[in-house]
Formats: sequence, structure tokens, C-alpha cells
Amino acid sequence: MRKYVIIGPLGSGKGTQSALLARDLDIVHIGVGDIFRWHVKSHTKLGAQVRRIMADGELVGDDLVEGIVRDRLDQHDWNYGFVIDGFPRSRRQTEFFLESYDIDGVINLDLPDAEVRRRVLARRFCSRCGMDYNLIADRPTEEGRCDVCGGALAAREDDTEEALAERLRGYRERTDPILELFGRKEYVVTVDARPAAEEVQRDIRARLGLPAPR
Repeated sequence: MRKYVIIGPLGSGKGTQSALLARDLDIVHIGVGDIFRWHVKSHTKLGAQVRRIMADGELVGDDLVEGIVRDRLDQHDWNYGFVIDGFPRSRRQTEFFLESYDIDGVINLDLPDAEVRRRVLARRFCSRCGMDYNLIADRPTEEGRCDVCGGALAAREDDTEEALAERLRGYRERTDPILELFGRKEYVVTVDARPAAEEVQRDIRARLGLPAPR
């Protein structure tokens, strides 16, 4: 059984790299941000709360995040392991995670702030079906329209210069203690997230001693 954590700022490719690992290793990808966005899109009570927090450029509180992660992992559909992105986000969450699960490796995706801003401010999603786009590398055929359903594309509420600056500041402040805690167990491998996704994945596999991508 393999259990991995991926850490990185917005736009660093945590979801993409997690999905590639999950596909080849037959493990479950758990994206905490995806769970939050599902609640927002489904207009649940939790979704309304998360939406207000994200619009202010803040991070969701520890108790709420820990509860969601615990509930997800309690489903025990990860017989061969999991790779989780979007958690932990604080020292307290890291301590909770280390006490609860045996982690095989922590992947730290390193991306400069300038590149984070360039990538994040180019993100768009379909307001009808939820399909994700990036105006840098994945532009729609028709400007402003989804290729799948024709819905209008929009930026996420928290993808603004002001909210992004606040989230980056908070991320940097919180991440150093997290990496320090994980590093005591020699779990952490740091990977340059600027190259193409396939190159980043090859670097991750090499540093973790895993087979090369298929």
C-alpha cells in the first residue's frame, strides 16, 4: 500500500500530478479542493460556508478540513493506497495526519509566485458543466465558450489579484512548518513544477524510486 501527500501553491499542478500517480499505481486520488468545489456547486450548507471563505481569499478552518478528510478516508475505498492534495494546510493538520496515517512520501511542488500568478489568473471554468480550462495551455475553440456544452466560461470567485496575493501569503507562512514536520521523518522530495506536466511526473517518480510513467 502506498500513501502520498502532494503540497504546492495554487497552479502548481497538484491535481494533475496526483491523477497521473493514481492512474499508474492503482491508488485513489483525493483532492480536498475538489470536495469543497462539489459542495459549492451542489449548493450545500457546507458549500455556502466554503464559498464565503474562498471569496475572501482565506483558508478553510482546521476543524472543517480535518472533518472532511477524515470522512473521506473513512470510506476505505483505497485498498492499494491514496495520494491526497490540498491537505494538510497547517501544522495542526500535519500533526493529525502523521498520528493517523503512515505516509510513504510528501511531494513538494516548487513554483515561484510570479508563475503562480500567471497560471492562476488564466484559469477558467464552464458555468454550466464545470469543465476546467486554462487560457495559457488549454484554450477553448470558441473564445469564452465551453467546447463540451457551449456554456459561458468564467473565472473562479477567488481567482483575483487581491485574493491570490492573500492566499499566497498565507500559503507561504503555513507551508514552511508543514514541510519541517514532514522533513523530520525524511518524507519530503522537492520538485520543480515549472516544466511540462510529463517532465514533472518523471522527476517525481525518480525521486520517490517509483517506476517511470507508462
